Formats: sequence, structure tokens, C-alpha cells
Amino acid sequence: METTNIVENVQQDNDYILEVKNLKKYFPIATNFFGKPTRFLKAVDDVSFKVKRGKTIGIVGESGCGKTTTGRCIMRLHDITDGEVLFDGMDLKSLKGKALRKIRPQIQMIFQDPYSSLSPRLPVGEIIGEAVLAHKLIDPADYKDYVLNIMRKCGLQDHYYERYPHEFSGGQRQRICIARALALNPKLVICDEPVSALDVSIQAQIINLLEDLQKDMGLTYVFISHDLSVVEHISDEIGVMYLGSMVESGDKEKIFANPLHPYTQALFSAVPVPDPNVKMNRIILKGDIPSPANPPKGCKFHTRCNRCMDICKEVPPEYKEYEPNHFCACHYVEQQQG
Repeated sequence: METTNIVENVQQDNDYILEVKNLKKYFPIATNFFGKPTRFLKAVDDVSFKVKRGKTIGIVGESGCGKTTTGRCIMRLHDITDGEVLFDGMDLKSLKGKALRKIRPQIQMIFQDPYSSLSPRLPVGEIIGEAVLAHKLIDPADYKDYVLNIMRKCGLQDHYYERYPHEFSGGQRQRICIARALALNPKLVICDEPVSALDVSIQAQIINLLEDLQKDMGLTYVFISHDLSVVEHISDEIGVMYLGSMVESGDKEKIFANPLHPYTQALFSAVPVPDPNVKMNRIILKGDIPSPANPPKGCKFHTRCNRCMDICKEVPPEYKEYEPNHFCACHYVEQQQG
């Protein structure tokens, strides 16, 4: 009993609900005669970040940079190759069977495509409440009232309870996905590009809904997106990923006011400014993204970087803190700051 109390006190004193340390996820793409993997696709390669309770971290980057795989590893939808994912002080990598099942309701995910992630054979009420019954979170007698209450919180009307996913628009389907995630009363929600498939006006409604729910329920978000304007609006901190690695992270204000990494600067230069009199200082990246199955030696970004030095081609840059809670991995920045 004393040991349990000590663990609980440590968890309560910890400001960070999620700590990702040197996370790696490698997918085997070639094997030898005996079936042993010989080549790997390095989807997530040594990623580290932390999220405070009730806050939002936005993960941004080009398609294929490992954002979604990072989210799925946190959810344990993918097994973790190496590193640690600490949720409320518990190492999710080591959890299996009943222990993992017990923690699942506390970490939920809102998927990118609301249509393919909803079963076409189940009505909305059953989609939202199915996991609630499976985890025995409420009395079966209160089931319908509980589901209707969650639906109302997410802007869904009561008469949608018996309808099927094909009867709804994209925005309504995404609200159903949000309701399904929130029905389990989670502490952490992984939002995997939840508004990328929606038009701009619906995007604003969903973002505002997520913010309201965060305030009401004390939720923590990992918000994965390639839309910097959305990330700037909803996030407290930002992490920038390139080819499976985190190249820059820190407070939102610091990242947007003073982006250090050349890749971050190129991403921000592509954000359109709604003013015809403002001249865009667009940074055009040369070449294509290298293959994560065969990443470049040294800094992974050096093949497209306009500030590439000789050391960049040979030595991977160190991920360092250049100002309070502003990290970057870049030889050029280290030279300038040093």
C-alpha cells in the first residue's frame, strides 16, 4: 500500500501527462533466408517531446515525415521498436494484456478520415457507446442517456442516435468520431489531422469544438497536422518533424516568432498571407524528400538545405536547447548561436 501511495504522489506532482523519450519505430522491408530482417524503414527515428496536462502540442511536417506513426505508437497501435512512452508515469511499451486494456480508455484517437474509421453497419449510438460497454464504464441501464449526453456535447442532435454514418456530412462524421473518443472519458486524445478532409468553415467549427471540450473536460491533445494556421490556433507547443526525426520544438510563440531550423523556416514561408501588398519571402526547398528506408548520412535535411555545410553531410546534429523550452537540431544554428 505504501509503495502505491508513493507512485500516486509522484504521478500527481508530475506536470507532464505524456513523455516521449527517444522513440523509434522501424518497419522491416527485407529479410534474409532465415526470415531475419536485414533492412528497415525508419518511420520514427529518435523522437522526444513532453506534453503538460490540459495543454496541446502540435506535430507538423510534410507527408511521410512520421507524424501519424508517432501518434499510433503512443496509442500502442504499433509496437515500439525502441525508446519510452511514459503516460502518467507508466511506461506504455512494457504494458501487455489486461494492463494495456485497462489503460486504453485513457488514451483515445481521432482519425484523419471520419468515414473509413466509422463502421457502416452500426448506428451512431452504438458506434459511440460500443467501447463504453466493453470497458464497463457505466451501468447498462444508463447507457442511452450517457451516449445522448456525449452527443449533445459534440453538437450532435438526439435523433441522430439511430442513423448510420452514410447519412451524415463530413463535418458531422468527424463530430461522431470525436464523440466516440470522448465517451471513454480519456485524459489524452491523439488528433490525427482531424480537419484536413473538411472545408474551411467546418474546420473552424471542429477546432472550436475541440477547444471547448478541452476546457470543459481538462483534455490533453497531441494535434497532428500539416496546416500551420490550424496548429498555431490550437497549440500551446509545437514540434516539427522531418523524415522521422524531430528537428525543432518549443513554445508556440517562440517557434513562430523565431524559427531556428532551415526546414521550419521553409515551412513557415509557405503559409499564405491574406494581404496582396505583403511580398512573400518564399523559401523553395530543392529536391525531393529522401527515402526513410535509406536516409542520408549526417543531417537528414542536408540534401535540401540552402545552408548545408561539410559537417552536415557527415555528422548528425545534436538536439539542443537554445533558449528556454526551444530545442533545435542543426549545425548551422549551433555555429551561429555558439
